[in-house]
Amino acid sequence: MLHISKIHHIAIICANYEVSKHFYTKILGFEIVAETYREERDSYKLDLAVNGIYAIELFSFPNPPKRISRPEASGLRHLAFEVDDISATEKYLKKNNLNPEPIRIDEFTGKKFTFIADPDDLPIEFYEA
Repeated sequence: MLHISKIHHIAIICANYEVSKHFYTKILGFEIVAETYREERDSYKLDLAVNGIYAIELFSFPNPPKRISRPEASGLRHLAFEVDDISATEKYLKKNNLNPEPIRIDEFTGKKFTFIADPDDLPIEFYEA
């Protein structure tokens, strides 16, 4: 059997690099590990970490196609980030005009969670530990 030790990273293609860079670094607080401009592709690659752990590769490409439908299209459904306090998270999201959905309770775990959308309408979940 294949042995996978952990998830290495998640790759996201954004429509507006500067807007998404701001969202993931200034709003969500990811740390920049490396930023590379690839001239041959007219594309940026931004490596991001959370608490020192490499997590996201943010890519820009000229004129990427839009997501077909949300959230039930095939493929990645959403990203989920663990938080300690969902109520404090909700307040922070509202303060930053990110319009979180009402807090819900996971019927299987009893844990609280909410969703927002990133600048490209990618669903992002915040799940209380």
